[in-house]
Amino acid sequence: MRVLNDSRKNELKSINRKIAKIDPVFAPAIKNLAPCTFGLEKPKVSQYQSLIRAVIAQQVSTSAARTISGRLQEKCGGSITAAKVGALSLKELQSVGLTGAKVRTISELTSASLSGEINFRKFTHMSDEEIIKDLVPLFGIGQWTVEMFLIFHLGRLDVWPVDDLAVRRGWDNLHGNSEPIKPKALHLLGDQFSGMRSVVAWYCWRAS
Repeated sequence: MRVLNDSRKNELKSINRKIAKIDPVFAPAIKNLAPCTFGLEKPKVSQYQSLIRAVIAQQVSTSAARTISGRLQEKCGGSITAAKVGALSLKELQSVGLTGAKVRTISELTSASLSGEINFRKFTHMSDEEIIKDLVPLFGIGQWTVEMFLIFHLGRLDVWPVDDLAVRRGWDNLHGNSEPIKPKALHLLGDQFSGMRSVVAWYCWRAS
């Protein structure tokens, strides 16, 4: 059952007001677009499954990622767990539509999970930087993948995914930029929203 977090709900409302005050172009987006929900509900999947989904979503459309995830879930008998994925052959993983690189990434992530090299239980108590440091050494796990995990599964509020094309496109749309903003420039502009950059990213996504 989904459990709403009233404290987080109030926190997000306060953040929305701060964002609109810092940069008024966000005010209409905050008013008219779907409100940010990070951390309001308990995740419906495990941390392992969430990270697997983030890997699958790399450089493919949302619909393609959903299809591949569904196939993998079916291949695992209805539930994507490290034990079930670990029991699949490389050929079986490829059969769901994964590239060779993603098969390797998922295989290595699964092995790290089963061996205890990656302890997902500790992530709740670790900083964003510590989690990134733990995960990015794994093949195919880059900054963007971990950022998606931090935002959408752990509900972290100060992640600034400037390498995400949709975030940059949304920023450009909101600010009426004639030239696409570069990741480095957007990174610097995010400093003014320190502590709430995930929420800014949410509205950029919605405006993209």
